[in-house]
Amino acid sequence: MKYNIRQYDLTLKKWTEYFGNWFDNPGSLKGAMMETDLYPYTALFEPITINSVTSKNRIVMAPMGNICMADETGRPSQKMISYFTERAKGGVGLITSGLIPVSHGIDPSVTEPGELSMFPRIDRSRTTFPGWRNLAESLHAFGALFFIQLTPGLGRVGSPECLVKKHKFPVSASWNPNFYIPQLPCRPLTFFELRRIIKNTGQAAADAKAMLIDGVYLHGHEGYLLEQMTNPAFNRRMFGPYRNWQKFGLDLVREIRKRCGNSYPIMYRIDLSLMLNATYGERMNKISSLKKFRKERSVEMTLDYLRNLVAAGVDLVDVDLGCYDNWWLPHPPDAMPPGCFIEVAELVKKFFKDQNIKANTGQEVPVVAVGKLGYPDIAERALKRDQCDMIMLGRPLLADPHWPNKVYAGRIKDIIPCIGDQEGCFKEFIEGGHPQCGVNPRTAFEDVYTTLPPAKKKKKVAVVGAGPAGVMCACTAAERGHDVTIYNKFDKAGGLLIPGSVPKIKFDLLNYVNYLNKRLSCTAKDYSLKTEFGKTATATTLKSGKFDTVVIATGAQWVTPPIQGINQPHVFQAVEILSNPDKAAGKQRAVIIGGGTVGCETAHFVSYELGIPEVSIIEMNTEIMAEAFTANRGYMIHYLRENGVKLLNCTTVTAIKPDSVEADRNVYKKVPDPYITWKPILPENIPNPFAPKIKNRFSRISIPADLVILATGWKSDRSLYEECVRRQISPEIYIAGDVYEPGRVFEATKAGYAIGRSI
Repeated sequence: MKYNIRQYDLTLKKWTEYFGNWFDNPGSLKGAMMETDLYPYTALFEPITINSVTSKNRIVMAPMGNICMADETGRPSQKMISYFTERAKGGVGLITSGLIPVSHGIDPSVTEPGELSMFPRIDRSRTTFPGWRNLAESLHAFGALFFIQLTPGLGRVGSPECLVKKHKFPVSASWNPNFYIPQLPCRPLTFFELRRIIKNTGQAAADAKAMLIDGVYLHGHEGYLLEQMTNPAFNRRMFGPYRNWQKFGLDLVREIRKRCGNSYPIMYRIDLSLMLNATYGERMNKISSLKKFRKERSVEMTLDYLRNLVAAGVDLVDVDLGCYDNWWLPHPPDAMPPGCFIEVAELVKKFFKDQNIKANTGQEVPVVAVGKLGYPDIAERALKRDQCDMIMLGRPLLADPHWPNKVYAGRIKDIIPCIGDQEGCFKEFIEGGHPQCGVNPRTAFEDVYTTLPPAKKKKKVAVVGAGPAGVMCACTAAERGHDVTIYNKFDKAGGLLIPGSVPKIKFDLLNYVNYLNKRLSCTAKDYSLKTEFGKTATATTLKSGKFDTVVIATGAQWVTPPIQGINQPHVFQAVEILSNPDKAAGKQRAVIIGGGTVGCETAHFVSYELGIPEVSIIEMNTEIMAEAFTANRGYMIHYLRENGVKLLNCTTVTAIKPDSVEADRNVYKKVPDPYITWKPILPENIPNPFAPKIKNRFSRISIPADLVILATGWKSDRSLYEECVRRQISPEIYIAGDVYEPGRVFEATKAGYAIGRSI
């Protein structure tokens, strides 16, 4: 495959467009609905040699899961060991750690005051040895390889708190804006600081080898410090040896080779392109925080760099796209297509083949494909078509650590599917926790929830509601030996997830709804679980059942705001449109009231799939989708803009008329641009001192509308619970999920599991 620069640019543009409208292709979901057409999966389970080691299969665990999982010295805790061991037990061939900084004392964003860090450490020599050695030995016991991911630092994408708490500026390759607070500059690293990082990396690799770790993994993608040094977008140094943007990365590899010898595997993670110009086009010339990054590394430059990395000693590469400033690319949310970066891996693999690029061992350099590959048919097909040599799974292994074993056995429908909401895996540790999972409450709690304890006393249990909380509670309790009856007023489990899974971009959620129903069916077959679907359970029903325990998981009610004209026939709740799209038939102008996740996803649905030509979203708060994780928010806002959806923030609806929506819009000049996707919304505990003060300057506007959709949130409905408590229908009464507090699948599954495990 031969390309010129123009062809590469066209390829990037093609990918950018495809990520926004991929669902228009009738075959785009082929394999993504957990099909088994290609079973048995011979390619996935073929061994592969990487330098001096052999992986038992082609499955790599992505670098996820070690933040806030170490003790104060940085030594891996039992939580981390149990977490990774569960994935080794589940059949993964090669496990990689999350990022491990080797720049403490140089990059102030990786260390907190008092020399504490949320990251594990390997740079404290013998203090950390036992933890890493125990971890490696535990993984080896199940036949898994273990590579440790070393990072020179965070640089401009590190927390700006270091300036406030340590009085030190964040660092970078050059004078670059901090990602979280662009008004805050990051100073360039000195030559001597860069040499220290290189020496630290070599020592960390040598220590890793001594700790029985099978290889090292350099963290060179997504705009972290290594990429900041090896991409002209960020490295604009005019003087010194490291003005050559390739040199720092090549020196790192050479240092590891010098310290560890030729037989120690080195893996390198890189993005083929930052995709900033392909994403934002002309806006790159207008956005102050992005202007400096216009001269990003081209695809041709990346391929040349990869050639030199292999010559320096790299044995294995994985390739993705994007960076923090278009975060939905390196962290593909639910709306991104399945197998989104397979073609990226294929391009690199063909380049290596065409150029006859071999590792120093004489072996071909395996290329790892990444990006939403938790669908066995899609992964198997990519390997059989020689598009890649290995596949990398991150979030699918958080959702189900036994994904490989289940795939090998053909038990595809038993896989707990990732739903792509990124609430547990990313948002949790950003807001102060460790990585978890929205659909698997045991993830990162394997050290606490070791086994499911049998019931000490068999109880008669009623669960009301078959959403995520109810299903998790009922199945867990039944598997422990209780006699369980689950009531549901609908004929299918899933609750509000059922209408939520209607849009094509929500195929991950549809997989999860199917899984919930499959799990109920299997549990009812193997344990004492009775399903009463299509029936509304009342307090009288429950009292007459003489249950020992009653769990109320009836969900929430949609909020109907007191807006003039809200009861007109062209006004619907979002759930009504999703459940019955025919209600939108023939409509030309839709206004969605509420710019949270539900409102934006509904706007995407009616704009892209129903083809309504004019769509507007009205949100009274400052930010659109403020509650969503950055990647999910960025994707949605970007592609709503691409399809012409109008976003109105700081706007309050005053009345709904037969042919329009009346609203007061704040036109103050400092109201944020609602289409901004290149910066995140900071957590509440990191205030931005540069945030503009917004004054009220309201102007009355009228938006033509023949369809109005309400996405104004929901509230818990505790009426059944309160009646049950008042009438004392059972000795034990619990609530779980949205009936307690409307929230995420994440909280619902946790609550359902905790109750089912303890009653």
